[in-house]
Amino acid sequence: MNKALHLNLPSLKTNTTMEMHTEKAVDAIQERLTRYACNLSFDDLPADIVHAAKVRIIDTLGAMLGGFSAEPCRITRDFAARRLMPDGATILGTRMKTTPDMAAFTNATTARYAELNDIYQWPGSFGGHPSDTITPMLAAAEHAHADGRRFITGVVLAFEVYTRFSDIFHNGGFDAGTFCALANAAGAGKLLGLSSDQFSHCIAMAIVPNNMLRQARYSHLTMWKVATAGQAGRAGVFAALLAKAGMEGPHLPFEGKAGWCDHVARERFALTEMGGKDTPFRIISTLIKPRPSSGPTIPSILAAEKVAPLINVNDVQSILVEVHRITMEFGARGRHFWTPESRETADHSVPYVVACALIDGTVTLRSFDDAHLWNPQLRALMQKIEVVENEEFTQAYDRQPQQHRTRVTVVTTSGERFVGEVGTAQDSLGQHLDDAKIAAKFRGLAEDALGTKRVDHILEMLWNLERIDDVCSIAPALVLL
Repeated sequence: MNKALHLNLPSLKTNTTMEMHTEKAVDAIQERLTRYACNLSFDDLPADIVHAAKVRIIDTLGAMLGGFSAEPCRITRDFAARRLMPDGATILGTRMKTTPDMAAFTNATTARYAELNDIYQWPGSFGGHPSDTITPMLAAAEHAHADGRRFITGVVLAFEVYTRFSDIFHNGGFDAGTFCALANAAGAGKLLGLSSDQFSHCIAMAIVPNNMLRQARYSHLTMWKVATAGQAGRAGVFAALLAKAGMEGPHLPFEGKAGWCDHVARERFALTEMGGKDTPFRIISTLIKPRPSSGPTIPSILAAEKVAPLINVNDVQSILVEVHRITMEFGARGRHFWTPESRETADHSVPYVVACALIDGTVTLRSFDDAHLWNPQLRALMQKIEVVENEEFTQAYDRQPQQHRTRVTVVTTSGERFVGEVGTAQDSLGQHLDDAKIAAKFRGLAEDALGTKRVDHILEMLWNLERIDDVCSIAPALVLL
């Protein structure tokens, strides 16, 4: 009986051979991404783009240190520690190494937590945080023992894919993690040295299984808001690892009958412009955050900071906050923004951050601790805040050069009016931060834990990243535990 059963089994070898000779169908978007990723090299990157990549790497690693002690970051770190892999990638802040995809998950979640990594708000784009790709790129680069030039190239590539898809993607039912996973796959594939055929499969394995719903960012938010960045990192790096191992992805991932264009993007499109030659790379268009809060709320913080020194919050009768449409939609439309129950909701709430800034003078990482979150005075002040859309501000946001305008008007019980406004000068979210300010931001997040000498060493190393022979030297410098 056993012999007969054995004889009736199909030949695995025969089936595998047949599959290897099956002609693979590739759609135009998949082919465009594959060709672009395979051909991009460090020598194609202008000096200002190399510098922009280093700025965002420094900024994101600082954000990672700022979020390290948070509960969701500890959970992901403990989970990853169960899957140790000596030749994998480092769980940043520790000496432990796990699988590259789990390192991507843990480190991207940690870098995202503090709401200090960059934001993309190009007019008409879906937005999001392209720097969510940086720690996954470091995990892939470390696993591959890539040099600094390859790491920079992988980062620029991931940013380019992320931002170009953000520009054409408008389905609000899905999260930015959807195309972040694709961006991570592209960058990781580059760092792992995939062949053209492997790259094509990598793209397919990233885009077909990893479409994240935007429900993670609606109503009262939970830990999963930040973990979407980790999931996108894990998915992209995992797709690249599978492709490297020989796994095949589905055919026609974008343009097939049940593909991404018709069922996720809900529109057909051509991926035409990509950075290089006469087309600027988009990495230079992302914004560096000056405060630890959701990007759309930051102008409200900056405007409130102008009023804070002029008032006594005990004398406030009413507060009017005028914002553009995107801020209204994602920071003030819904009662939960006036009754936040978590840090994740609070850092997306215009009423919360305005109240914090008026009471404390600014917003810091400590503004979202339990003492602030449940402060009766802060809660009472929030109920005096009205947030409205200013159509002029929306128009200024929707055109180039983009302006991030907000006005905060405080009326006291005696009838005095105090106004703070930002968006048209160097005090807005769109302001350029020079290298000294980037370094100061990193120091503010790192020096208490690492000390001045270690921070000096890290900054020297990262400002000269293109000269590093193996990026494995980065993670040991960031050890906290």
